[in-house]
Amino acid sequence: MKHVVGLAAAAIAMATLTAPAAADDLVKMTIGQRGNWDTSITHLGEKAGIFKKHGLQLEMIYTSGSGETLQPVISGSVDLGLAVGTLGAMAAYSKGAPVRIIGAEATGAADYWYAKNPAIKTLKDTNGHTIAFSTNGSSTHSVVRAFIDEFKLTAKPQPTGNPSATLTAVMTDQVDVGWAAPPFGLKEMEEGKIHLVARATDATLVRGQTIRVLVANADALVKRKEVIDRFMKAYRESIDYMYSANPQVMRDYAEFARVSEPLAKRVRDEFFPKSLVNPDQIHGLDSLIPEAVNLKFIPAPLTKEQIAELIQISPRK
Repeated sequence: MKHVVGLAAAAIAMATLTAPAAADDLVKMTIGQRGNWDTSITHLGEKAGIFKKHGLQLEMIYTSGSGETLQPVISGSVDLGLAVGTLGAMAAYSKGAPVRIIGAEATGAADYWYAKNPAIKTLKDTNGHTIAFSTNGSSTHSVVRAFIDEFKLTAKPQPTGNPSATLTAVMTDQVDVGWAAPPFGLKEMEEGKIHLVARATDATLVRGQTIRVLVANADALVKRKEVIDRFMKAYRESIDYMYSANPQVMRDYAEFARVSEPLAKRVRDEFFPKSLVNPDQIHGLDSLIPEAVNLKFIPAPLTKEQIAELIQISPRK
């Protein structure tokens, strides 16, 4: 009898060892602009095994900008949208779209505007010329609108998609002033093919504002709250990892962005302080909301109740 019990125990132990592990929870997301430092957080975290550690499998779909990032979130075909323009998220919410902000993606901005035409040296020189942004409702769209409003420009905004497509448009004279986010365009600038015209932070309203956010489909946030909370925990850990001294970070980012390791390090150290990607708080609401009204993203200021419903950031644990 003892022998039979022993065999049974051994069989149970063997079954436990050979049984497949519980499947990781799949999180689907759209991400604006592949290769930017701030939009590489999930890729680098996944590469380092951080999301796997939290029982998550990521499906990442990269887009040309905020407008394209937001639509699948609204339709419910993905759970999350990363690097969505804050004003675009507010606009969608004000129209009744099932969108909730679950974190800040970028506070302040490393985006910049450039030209190849030597006559265009400053924003004032853009009058009568075309000036690029990614997609309608994106953070770059709101920055360009802020440029025009603050500096009283007559420049003509033109959507051009991602930094690579924008650079092609500038070099082939389809648009006069392009936009980019590091590392894109830095090599061409060093080679003298293009030159800096303005930084996003030249617009007073942009300084210290959270210009891009992480959003969730409202229904997914209710039904999969525990999964999304785990995602945010892994996302925060991924940021800590990206600012660590681990040399693998720069190797992986350089490979992902297709740049040299020295340039990858320059991108992080010169353009992206860790505070820029801190997801824990939306900064500048007191100026963002009036700006959204002024630029006609929303018809009226959001109430306290609407803000509380729209912004649902899980606390650090």
